[in-house]
Formats: sequence, C-alpha cells, structure tokens
Amino acid sequence: RQTVAFGMQADPNAPGFEWVAHSVYPVNLSHDDLRVWIGNDQCLQPYSASIYNIGAMSYGALSKTAIAALNTGAKLGGFAHNTGEGGISEYHLKGGDLIWQIGTGYFGCRDEKGRFDSLAFRKNALRPQIKMIELKLSQGAKPGHGGILPAAKNTPEIAAIRQVKAGTTIHSPARHAQFDTPEGLVQFLRLLRELSDGKPVGFKLCIGDKQEFIDICNAIKLTGCIPDFITVDGGEGGTGAAPLEFTDHLGMPLYEALGFVKQTLDDFDLSKHIKILAAGKIITGFDILKALSLGASACYSARGMMFALGCIQALICDSGKCPVGVATQNPALYKGLDPTDKGVRVFNFHLNTIKATKEMMEACGFSEVESIHASKFFRRIDEQTTMSFEEIYFKAIKGSKKQQKLQSLLN
Repeated sequence: RQTVAFGMQADPNAPGFEWVAHSVYPVNLSHDDLRVWIGNDQCLQPYSASIYNIGAMSYGALSKTAIAALNTGAKLGGFAHNTGEGGISEYHLKGGDLIWQIGTGYFGCRDEKGRFDSLAFRKNALRPQIKMIELKLSQGAKPGHGGILPAAKNTPEIAAIRQVKAGTTIHSPARHAQFDTPEGLVQFLRLLRELSDGKPVGFKLCIGDKQEFIDICNAIKLTGCIPDFITVDGGEGGTGAAPLEFTDHLGMPLYEALGFVKQTLDDFDLSKHIKILAAGKIITGFDILKALSLGASACYSARGMMFALGCIQALICDSGKCPVGVATQNPALYKGLDPTDKGVRVFNFHLNTIKATKEMMEACGFSEVESIHASKFFRRIDEQTTMSFEEIYFKAIKGSKKQQKLQSLLN
C-alpha cells in the first residue's frame, strides 16, 4: 500500500522523534533511478551504483535459494548484491552486479593454509559480474570478532567454495594476516586494485577507536593510495550468529560513525576522492535520506532485503532451522523459497523504496543526492528541545579538542 488511513500513529512530541524539513517549492526529479559513480582517478573501471543495494550476506549463512533470489532481484532492478565474506557461488551468478567482499578468512582467494592467494583472487576478481571489491575489517554486529559458520550449515558444497573442511564450524580470524598497520592496509588495497585490473576497491569497518581511523586516513595521504570507497557499518548492524555482548555493546552506532568519518575525510581533504557507503538497519526511504545527509553516497540493506525474501524474524538464524528457508541449508526448508518469485519481491522492494526516497527528495526540494543536507533533518531531544542532525553530529565534532588538535597537525 502507498497510503495509510487515519494519520500519524507515532508521537511527534516523544524524545527521539525525527523528521525532515519539506519545502514550499517542491522539485521534480527528471530521473527515476538514483545512482552514484564510485571510483576515483586511480580506478580504471568506475561503477555506477544504485544508492540502495543488498548488504553483505554470505552463502552459507543464507540458503542457495535465498542467494539466488537476491541476485535475481539485483539483476531485475539494476542494483548491486554484496556477496558477504563467504565467497562467490553459482547462486550469486544469476546476472546481478556483485560487490565481492573479502574477509579475514580470504574465502575464494586463499591457499590450502588459509593465506591470501593472489592468483585465486585475480581469477575471481576479473569475473565481469564483479563490479567492486570490498575488504572487510570489521562488521557492526561483532566488531573485533571473526565470522562464524556453524557446522550444520557447512555443507560439502559450501566447504568447497570456501576451501575449508565440510561439517566443521568455521571461525574466521578476528584480524587480517596480510597486514597489521594502516600503511599495510592501504598497500594491500593497492594490490587488490592492480590484481582486479582497476576495479573500485574499498574497505568496510565498524568504528571503534577513532584514532585508528585517523591513522588510516593519514596513511592514505602519506602513501597516495586512495581507496574508492569506505563502508561504514553501524554497531546496530545484524548477523545470524554473534555473541550477545558484542551485539549489544561493541561498535559505534551508524549515525555517529557517519558524522565522524565524513568530518575526518573532510579534514584530510579526501572526501572528493572517497565515497562513503552506509550499513546498519537502513530499510526505508527516510533511513536512506538520513544516511545520505550525514555523508553517505549509497547504502546497503540486509534486513530489508531479508524481509522481501519472507523473513519473519524467527530469531533462529544460527540454528539452521529457519522456517521460511532464508537462513538454512536444510533442503526441506529452503525448497519452499522460490528464487523466481522472491527475486521479483526483492526487485519490487528496491523499486518502491527508491520511489519513496525520490518522492521525499522532491518534497524537500533536494534536486540531487548531493543536496541532501544534515541541517534539514531534526530530532526531538526532549519535550522542549529539538536539534538538527548538523548540530548533533557535526558541530560537536568540529568543536572537540581532539578534532582541533587534528586540524592543527594538518595545517
């Protein structure tokens, strides 16, 4: 349904309520799709990405029919599908654009000892379906903790794709073996760009220690190796298997992280070269606009796309008993998920979310994605106080002693 009856159900006077300022002079966007180019001057194959894409979910965590449906939807809608760190399967190759995510386990590009294999990487990276390469440093649901594939989900087929032993629980390392310094990270990204013949490369992280991100930006400036994008995953990001304490108490929430990353890239004069991608409970058009206002150029959605597949939030993703066939390797369960039917649902979810985003942009007078500004978004702090996102997420950063110190060093 595109309309609702009987008006607002939320309480606009409750702390936490958010809204965006509309304009008395709405605009008409001439294009239906909202896209952004990702790839700086060091990139030979820039990619025109939708501002809304399928977030990282591996084959293994999700069923073969779920992965096939997601990729089918991506093909129908012309948006990108992040593979997750579990490697590239035949179910990813249904015609949709792929963002190949590489985690600490180097699945799909590792040798028999689990170390990075440049030849295996190049073989996959040169596939025409692979449009971008994303190196995962950490994820919001369990930052500082490696991924987990339960033994029940580790079928012989999945084990072959990941180059691991079938029927065993697979723990990805908590950190990368290829580098242990900011300079090592950016040099590794340079290698990935060279091996992929110049496709866009970037890294994904959940912000923890702010100084570590500042150090990475400093290494980018010193080496001159500039990634094409940085994916910022909020601490509220989800997964099918993570320790409770990590899920609840580690990682900076998305909006604070976006504000910090955008301001830091500005301070290092890197924003013109590096696009920011945002992930973390981004489901609606309003969610997309909020992320874009804080510096993101495009967004990922995992939860929203799972809802389109038929997820009912049974909260047993790690058990292998998902009743709707999304997060299971049990044929009796996943055979009920028809990739053709669910692929159309994924396509329609993306189509209508973009449509809602576009209509809200028009109502607010945003003639292009770049004109979406944090000063137009507001949050009620208490019954008497409201603040704009610019005041909440940027002015506080600019006024901090640490940021002033950073600025003095840059000058």
